[in-house]
Amino acid sequence: MEPTMEDVAAVRAFNRFYTGVIGVLGEGLVDSPYSLTEARVIFELAQRDETEVLALRRAMGLDAGYLSRMLARFESDGLVTRERSAADARRQVVRLTPRGREVFALVDERSAGEVRALLAGVSDADRARLLAAMRTVEAVLGDRRPAGGTAGPVLRPPRPGDLGWIVERNGALYDAECGWDRTYEALVAKVVAGYVDDHDPERENAWIAELDGERVGAVFCVRRDDDVAQLRLLHVEPGARGAGVGAALVDECVRFAGNAGYSEIMLWTTALQRPAHRVYARAGFVLAEEEPPVARFGDTIHGQVWRRRL
Repeated sequence: MEPTMEDVAAVRAFNRFYTGVIGVLGEGLVDSPYSLTEARVIFELAQRDETEVLALRRAMGLDAGYLSRMLARFESDGLVTRERSAADARRQVVRLTPRGREVFALVDERSAGEVRALLAGVSDADRARLLAAMRTVEAVLGDRRPAGGTAGPVLRPPRPGDLGWIVERNGALYDAECGWDRTYEALVAKVVAGYVDDHDPERENAWIAELDGERVGAVFCVRRDDDVAQLRLLHVEPGARGAGVGAALVDECVRFAGNAGYSEIMLWTTALQRPAHRVYARAGFVLAEEEPPVARFGDTIHGQVWRRRL
């Protein structure tokens, strides 16, 4: 479906808002004599000893004449040197001079300081929401990989505050993505409270998933009966989807259940959660039962039971 005029207006409005927040509309970035684009070029040049001009232009999508004039200015300011490539005389390479690296360090430090000051006024919960939203924007508009490089998710036990976060994020996500009402959040709260009240550490466990130190998902493995474990409350933050978080959480849950002596692990989900179905199927779960539709959570729910032998 084509984007509507309202969609376009919303993106443009956000762009105007965010460029104002981060202060890129002035004559120089972070009180330097360099524009945002010039500072970006200096940043790219600082990542390696030498850079081919053609590769730099393609990577940044810059006009050849515009980049050439920019590099000429840098050269006159003593920031860069340009010469023919030793490997291919048809190509030109550019290097930052010691002075250029000093300028990079100054701009980089000021920029980090401004972002640090911006985030200092944001609560921990809102900061997590903000960073997750940024990862979502990058994943959707970029190369479909969430921000954070190639490192995979790290799983850890819940810490103080994590259980409340699980309840809050489940309630918010299922409201936003499925339209479920607060009775679902109330159910999640009961599940979490039950886990704390009757926790058997030998046969039950829970994990928080992190990417780059940020919480991005969680899951519980609880006792259904003596032979059957149940996977409950799997959730992955939108900005972290596609990074293997769900698979890591499910695999750890299955591994724990097997080591705890269960012969089977099951889970309850709904027909709506198709992305999660793929994660479950890859982990060896099979759809064992489809329930008749019922009115629940302010919606019509088509429940499913998935099972896996251990």
